[in-house]
Amino acid sequence: QVQLVESGGGLVQPGGSLRLSCAASGSIFSVNDMGWYRQAPGKERELVAIFPSGGITKYADSVKGRFTISRDNAKNTVYLQMNDLKPEDTAVYYCNAKVSTYIRTWTSDLYWGQGTQVTVSS
Repeated sequence: QVQLVESGGGLVQPGGSLRLSCAASGSIFSVNDMGWYRQAPGKERELVAIFPSGGITKYADSVKGRFTISRDNAKNTVYLQMNDLKPEDTAVYYCNAKVSTYIRTWTSDLYWGQGTQVTVSS
């Protein structure tokens, strides 16, 4: 009933930039928290950034000053602008969102996208 689709990943050189996007679709009543996670090979999935509905954005220490999370609520879309990319940023990036649907507007469920690969290498 709700789908999250990420896009914008790819191969970039160190110091380069990418912008990831994640669009939520389906029978959406409201989108609450939205965020980005990433997982590198052999490592645990970690929080990158979160944008609560109407709240204050938060970032992992490793990306502060380089990444910016933003939202377009009219499009139910969250973005992650990644600047000054480093090899250690290489990972699969996953979109995450708490969504309320029209069939159950009083509660929300957690949804995940399929992930998009970001590779930072010369």
